[in-house]
Amino acid sequence: MAAMIELSTPLTLSHGPTWANRIALAPLTNWQSHADGTLGEDEYRWLTMRAAGGFGLTMTCAAHVQASGQGFPGQLGAWSDAHLPGLAQLAAGIRAAGSVSCLQLQHSGRRADVALSGQPAVAPWDDAETGARALSHAEVEQLVQDFIAAARRAERAGFQGVELHGAHGYLLAQFLDAEHNRRDDGYGGRLEQRTRILFDLIGGIRAATAPDFQLGLRLSPERFGILMPEALALAQQVLADGRLDWLDMSLWDCFKPSRDPAYADRPLIDHFAALPRGRTRLGVAGRIMDAPTAARCLQAGADFVLVGRGAMLHHDFARRALADPAFRSAERPVSRAHLQAEGLGPAFLQYVASTWPDFMTET
Repeated sequence: MAAMIELSTPLTLSHGPTWANRIALAPLTNWQSHADGTLGEDEYRWLTMRAAGGFGLTMTCAAHVQASGQGFPGQLGAWSDAHLPGLAQLAAGIRAAGSVSCLQLQHSGRRADVALSGQPAVAPWDDAETGARALSHAEVEQLVQDFIAAARRAERAGFQGVELHGAHGYLLAQFLDAEHNRRDDGYGGRLEQRTRILFDLIGGIRAATAPDFQLGLRLSPERFGILMPEALALAQQVLADGRLDWLDMSLWDCFKPSRDPAYADRPLIDHFAALPRGRTRLGVAGRIMDAPTAARCLQAGADFVLVGRGAMLHHDFARRALADPAFRSAERPVSRAHLQAEGLGPAFLQYVASTWPDFMTET
């Protein structure tokens, strides 16, 4: 009989270092770096506090791989060697605190903020809603090369891995959009063509980085034109492919039913945990605010959990959850002073106030 997997069980992967436990810091937008994408002191503090707080993996916010891909104020950048000193400082700080380091790579596509980037927004198609124009075939090929270059830059900086952000309606997820991506150049239309860019990136990053460099992919199964049967088919394909170390499924709520009535018979997590995965690890995110829910995710078949808002409330969420199986995050709303003490700087607090109005009081 197989041993029961606990949150404290170390996690081995196909490449690179073993994680000390099954709790990862989810990639969280936080607005705390500089306008040019270089690392800000508050972003460094936020992430290194979580690394010291017991997370097996500490993942950064989405770092954009082209200047045109910026979607947020103060977004960390990975598109220029000018970002290397800050990235190196951040990677070293995370590792010194005892956590495995990961840089998430992203491009906002049609969701980019042109007022911030100063460049036109781009997407897989001409998008009347946002004014984004369609990428040319040559620009798609350049996009692939820029993601690969950002992964190499992360490796040079000392990060132990990267994650591709293919979720939440950003550019890689826009390629997956069944309704809108009707490109006829091999990157749109049928599912196998809409997913092509992901496999170009997986193969390209694997070839360009060392054998011990870790590679993950974040997907979300619903919203933004993603169809549940296609999400399952893609997840099954990348799990079976064997080149990823992990698939990170951002489920909005791990235990809610699918929006698709044909898949609403069981929680979202069950659909993905049932897929064969070989040596690829499956992580899940979505309303994991306490140790019992995190443990329940492992019992449901996930290999690890990614914690976001719980980690905002407690820099040491992981350590607390490992020490106390009954640990639960503080009730919301919490005070501004509470979040300040947990390492959220002024810009992050502004983001929290604008995004989750019931999360924080002003006192």
